[in-house]
Amino acid sequence: MSDFCSVIQPSEDNLHYGEVGLISITMVCFDSQTFYMWVGHALLRLFLHLSVDRISFSCLFPASWHFSLSPQVLPRLLVPSLRQLLLIGLLLCLIGLLYLLLVTGKGHASWIREENHFHRHLARVTDVDATDTSNPNLNYGLVVDCGSSGSRVFVYCWPRHNGNPHELLDIRQMRDQNRKPVVMKIKPGISELAKTPDKASDYIYPLLSFAAQHIPKNKHQETPLYILCTAGMRILPESQQEALLEDLRTDIPVHFNFLFSDSHVEVISGKQEGVYAWIGINFVLGRFNHVHNKEGEAVVEVHVPGSDQQEALVRKRTAGVLDMGGVSTQIAYEVPKTEEVAKNLLAEFNLGCDAHRTDHVYRVYVSTFLGFGGNAARQRYEESLIKNTATRNKLLGQHIGETAESPLLDPCLPADLQDEIGPSTQKLYLRGTGDFDQCRQILQPFLNRTNETQTSLSGIYQPAIDFSNSQFYGFSEFYYCTEDVLRMGGDYNATKYAQAAKSYCATQWKTLKERFDSGLYASHADLHRLKDIQQESLKGIHSHWRHSFSFVNNHYLFLACFFIVLLSIMLYLLRLRRIHRRTAQRCTPSSVPWLEKGLGSPTLPINL
Repeated sequence: MSDFCSVIQPSEDNLHYGEVGLISITMVCFDSQTFYMWVGHALLRLFLHLSVDRISFSCLFPASWHFSLSPQVLPRLLVPSLRQLLLIGLLLCLIGLLYLLLVTGKGHASWIREENHFHRHLARVTDVDATDTSNPNLNYGLVVDCGSSGSRVFVYCWPRHNGNPHELLDIRQMRDQNRKPVVMKIKPGISELAKTPDKASDYIYPLLSFAAQHIPKNKHQETPLYILCTAGMRILPESQQEALLEDLRTDIPVHFNFLFSDSHVEVISGKQEGVYAWIGINFVLGRFNHVHNKEGEAVVEVHVPGSDQQEALVRKRTAGVLDMGGVSTQIAYEVPKTEEVAKNLLAEFNLGCDAHRTDHVYRVYVSTFLGFGGNAARQRYEESLIKNTATRNKLLGQHIGETAESPLLDPCLPADLQDEIGPSTQKLYLRGTGDFDQCRQILQPFLNRTNETQTSLSGIYQPAIDFSNSQFYGFSEFYYCTEDVLRMGGDYNATKYAQAAKSYCATQWKTLKERFDSGLYASHADLHRLKDIQQESLKGIHSHWRHSFSFVNNHYLFLACFFIVLLSIMLYLLRLRRIHRRTAQRCTPSSVPWLEKGLGSPTLPINL
């Protein structure tokens, strides 16, 4: 027993001693996470740490408590009165509360401030309550996002505006009776119907029917419907685009009573797509709320065009966005200074409810890169492989890649993955080598970078970014491959990402496939993403509010566990008291003089 106890006793160097009556209290601080691992251990020690000539019991909190009772003082504590027990319990409660206030008070107060500040904005993404469709003051809106790989319908709702010109509408995603977001996706993309445009309305019908079931019928007529098509449609000839849109404009009003006009369905530009993504993330983050400014929050000086103010406006720093779809990639971020930017790369708009106020006027740089989406980039790479390999084979008289027995070694595929690309008349057989660095070098020319300053992909102008006061979020393919495959969603770190990607690419394809079949990757991951990890993946910074929630919950849990262990101690003392009374009643007068004289005690027949 002594060996067991010596292993878990804290070292003398970490101890602080304090005397409370006849009880020696030994304290050593642990963090709250360590406490949870030791609660069960503490209860075990509480009932096992007994010896013949000394009774001691201890329990490890974030502070370790060690009680030692000598034979001389044992009788006084074995027969305490109820008042004494309550006094001891009260004393321990006060010590625990003092610890909670001193150690966690600052963090708790900080969390309260954070919660009050972000509550309204976080509710837009964390509110899991079902939408109250019986509320007559709720308004609804539908947006159908027709992407290159599929189409989704999103249902939103919002109450009436509160009339404060400094605040925007409180728009939230609708949730059904099961508290799930009202969203539905279908595949493939609408652009696949380019040769059969008369089927466009049939294609979109399931999405609108799904949405109509969730919105009260008396609200249909005032619910706006927008159908926005992106890069998948942009690459089609204008005549095919118009044929698809015309079928939607004609048939949708026949089957649905939503607020829908010809201008509500369109193929949006890459610039519009980038602006919508920028507005969405900053709206959710609360960056457009200029009423409640938190101390220490990042701000920027903004020169608003057309403003009567001579001095720069200081307001919350907005976040930039990087959005990679299947066909194109967009970048968007605010340009706080009135520098000259080409109109085709700059969006100026007023998000406020008052057109005469400039509080919510923003100048956003937006650029879209067609052909730099995940699917399109891979397709460009494969086309280059087919063309270059055919040319090399012809010049050198080789037959590399023409059969599965002599495949072309591809560093951009996982190790030993066998694949075939190209049309049936020009099929190319590949075998992956999983060389991340070589793949990265091969892909550099596809970025079309130039030596000019302040340019990005394909030599397009890009205003200077103040990296010391900037924040970017990555969406879609930037996130899917990073999180679903590599499990690295969150703060982006280039070094850690490169290490994880190298390790992944070098792993045998057989092993990766086994992991996939075993469900070790996210449910959204598919074989296509397992084969192709994007080389330029970037993920923005997650908000820190989740850490605050766990901080407070951990310490509430600590307080609950503290009182549980305290109750166990008191029950144990009561048990010792009852055992001592029964023992004293069985003892003869000649066997108990030691109680009065304080001499060494005989062995006590204690049963636990």
